Amino acid sequence: MPQPRKEGRDPDSRATLTSNQPNNAFPNHVAIIMDGNGRWAQSRHLLRSRGHQVGAKVVKECVEEASRLGVKLLTLYAFSIENWKRPKTEVSFLMRLLERFLAQEEPHLMKNNVVLESIGRIEALPAGVRSQLQRVKEATSSNTGLRLCLALNYGGRAEIADAAKKIAQRVKDGTLSVEQIDEDTVRQHLYADAHGRQYPDPDLVIRTAGEMRLSNFLLWQASYAELYVTDVCWPDFRPEHLRAAVAEYARRERKFGGLKGSTGVPHQSSDGLVLDSAVSGSDTH
Repeated sequence: MPQPRKEGRDPDSRATLTSNQPNNAFPNHVAIIMDGNGRWAQSRHLLRSRGHQVGAKVVKECVEEASRLGVKLLTLYAFSIENWKRPKTEVSFLMRLLERFLAQEEPHLMKNNVVLESIGRIEALPAGVRSQLQRVKEATSSNTGLRLCLALNYGGRAEIADAAKKIAQRVKDGTLSVEQIDEDTVRQHLYADAHGRQYPDPDLVIRTAGEMRLSNFLLWQASYAELYVTDVCWPDFRPEHLRAAVAEYARRERKFGGLKGSTGVPHQSSDGLVLDSAVSGSDTH
């Protein structure tokens, strides 16, 4: 089995993107809505399945570039709950493609020291996909580089509903009172990693193919994420497009509802994870 590469980050590349910007900011958590596979194929008079195939190959390039830049967490919107509404033939193809992708990409994930993770209602995926997903997650669990999180059978509303059910059950069991419920309570019951740790909010959400919406993706977590929309369809998305998004992020000033020039105070969970920044003097959003 290929041995993981111990250092995938390219500090020079990262510095080039951010050093000339006033905030020298870099997005540690990048989330991508990979849209436009079907439109890309149709514009070339190809089957939609061809767009999905090419899109899967683009994921490899994107992961390698994110790892090289030093992104800590990359979340990809791979299959939404709403995607089950597509024709059965397309859904079946997507599941087979996903299973094959997981099997084929394991060596590349190991080579790039990437840890594979997932969020969503995984239990509803086909058995073959679940088995392959779990196998690759276990194989990469000791890696120390980029964390790649696949959002599978995922929906932001479903995630919040699932969290509400867990909270309601705790209230019913008497381990939590209604008065104790606040935003942190909800956050603590959102989808977590294999170790039960909550994912940090995305700093940057990228959407391809030009649509101006979140499409039920990370609705709670993306409240203060910077949004970057490109007209490029996912199959045409290249490392230079990711770098352009990161460079644009570096040009922006994140105020988290505060005023320009305010000093953000990191807000941490009980385990020390930086969740977001609370800015004093805020009266608008």
